[in-house]
Amino acid sequence: MSTRGITTLAFDAYGTLFDVFSVTALCEQLFPGHGHALARLWRARQLQYTLLRSLMGRHENFWRLTDDGLVHAAKSLRLELTPERRQRLLDAYLALRAFPDVRPGLEALKENGVRLAILSNGEPHMLQSAARHAGIAELLDAILSVEEVGIFKPSPRVYALIADRLPGEPGTTGFVSSNSWDIAGAGSAGLTTLWIQRGAAEPPEELGFPATHVVRTLTDLPDIVRGSSRLNTPGT
Repeated sequence: MSTRGITTLAFDAYGTLFDVFSVTALCEQLFPGHGHALARLWRARQLQYTLLRSLMGRHENFWRLTDDGLVHAAKSLRLELTPERRQRLLDAYLALRAFPDVRPGLEALKENGVRLAILSNGEPHMLQSAARHAGIAELLDAILSVEEVGIFKPSPRVYALIADRLPGEPGTTGFVSSNSWDIAGAGSAGLTTLWIQRGAAEPPEELGFPATHVVRTLTDLPDIVRGSSRLNTPGT
């Protein structure tokens, strides 16, 4: 599938624009020797709860799931999560560090006239705070949250938000994520997909919907959108 003519790109937020593991330093500061394990388990449980709640039909917003995931991770590691530590860690999610390629990549896309949006599991306040902290809020045309449909990715109802809120000609919208499962979900929903493969050894998911294009950094995207660079598609 060609990416020529792309006029709108919607980006996943967590793991794509914002580094969810930038909380690791604070985890280590609060729980010496356990920071890495806590950050990893916290993220894993957070994602698992999105899937479980979607399947259960018991939606809660991502802020609640982030809190629940933290509590479960701390209990699993037998760490004393005082109210003060809990709040500090949750607040860190409102100020996650952006990856170094994010702002220059978005600026270059904006200069090429591409509409830019976030499409995320995140709760709106979380996303707005993170975008402001990362200094990219002014580059975004929209911030779309799953709260509009009450179910998490990879439900096709989530990806349909792009066409609903940012209408355009068929085939002119792309979805960008560093999460391979998210790429599969968007591909299943019929979107042109661009996978930022931040881990060079990470294989794509075996779900039957590979990325339209695979890139290494967000700054590779402007060339793809312009059609002036031919990057490898999966399996080539």
